Amino acid sequence: MRNLGLIGGLGPGATVHYYRELAKAQAGEMLLVHADMDRVRGDVERGDRNGLAAYFARLIERLAHGGAHLAAISAVTPHICIRELERISPLPLVNIIEETAAEIRSRGLRRVALFGTRFVVESRMFGMLEGVEVVVPDQDQVEAIHSAYMRTVEGGTEGRAILSRIARELPVDAVVLAGTDLALIFDETNTDFPHVDCAQIHIQAILRDLR
Repeated sequence: MRNLGLIGGLGPGATVHYYRELAKAQAGEMLLVHADMDRVRGDVERGDRNGLAAYFARLIERLAHGGAHLAAISAVTPHICIRELERISPLPLVNIIEETAAEIRSRGLRRVALFGTRFVVESRMFGMLEGVEVVVPDQDQVEAIHSAYMRTVEGGTEGRAILSRIARELPVDAVVLAGTDLALIFDETNTDFPHVDCAQIHIQAILRDLR
């Protein structure tokens, strides 16, 4: 089995979720580097994809020196730079967007909406969901989704009711939980709308590629 290098800290709750699920699945040895969330958020807000990719490449180099064989980022929004990062990464990457797109197509979903940060929602996951119609909610809904998601990143759970209400209003086949922290408030027992869980898909892809 190969060793995983995981970039975490974006936010910490999702990082813990990834670690817990990977450990439960006996993923073998892994290394974790805690990224600077403020640095990453700043690059995302400025649209500095090259700068963000260079930062992640340095973190991945540290993981490689520690013995990792492949790398993953435990958050969706930082994947804004994934194309730039793939060109310079010292290790192969498990790309959450590619894995999610493949899952959407395999389920035959034609029309989806995204829940996550406004950067993910408004950009239709950075335009990388090829062959999938992505509905962008109205501006008030986008702001409500972003606010509820950020409260989840900060450890709150009150956003679940808001997001569930919006999900039921949207004319889509399914809602993509396009923020890994949403795995902390939504699971199969409490989600009353058709959905695609990016974190779960990503974790399963990591486990597949480790073996």
